[in-house]
Amino acid sequence: MASNARLDHRNPLVFDTHELGRRPGAQQRLTREIDAPKDLGIQGVIGVPEGAPVELELRLESVMEGVLVTGTARAAAEGECVRCLEPVELELEADFQEMFSYPDADDRGRVKTEPADDAEDDEDMLFLEDGLFDLEPVLRDAVVLALPMQPVCQDDCPGLCSECGARLADAPDHHHDAVDIRWAALQGLAGSLEDGEKDEMSGEAPDSARAAEKQEK
Repeated sequence: MASNARLDHRNPLVFDTHELGRRPGAQQRLTREIDAPKDLGIQGVIGVPEGAPVELELRLESVMEGVLVTGTARAAAEGECVRCLEPVELELEADFQEMFSYPDADDRGRVKTEPADDAEDDEDMLFLEDGLFDLEPVLRDAVVLALPMQPVCQDDCPGLCSECGARLADAPDHHHDAVDIRWAALQGLAGSLEDGEKDEMSGEAPDSARAAEKQEK
């Protein structure tokens, strides 16, 4: 994938390879701590908060066609348990390896004498620009692959009660009495009868009883 915008050497994720030269076999090791860029992770699920420290360890190796970059990123990721919605924190370690090719070299390391006929050949390639490369797209891909797609606070998290939303890990004995919908109507009728009986016991006598009482008088 060719870069359209010029790289800024002041960007903490832009690295300089001039020290390697074009000497195949030359190596350089770098360590750098950066502030995490925005949306580093799986958006809406889990990721490294913007501005959080990210430790990078890199090995740059000069090869015929460009510079091979191998490295590890370490940071603290934050998210939400997909089962109980409680906060989740985990230590992230993402490994990556990527080739940054010389703009004037083909995939076999040979200097190009004519432009490539098929632009699709360059779609999956990353290129050096004036000896600089941008690690950000590589870092983003590595972090996404290293993070869980469905983070949980613990492997056996029971989640939330489907009826009331209570966190089941906090109340292992939590339950609701199951009601068979086939008996729901009968239970309602039984409740109505019970209410009627209570009214008779605590309220006035029925009309027939009052009429009989008047006749006797």
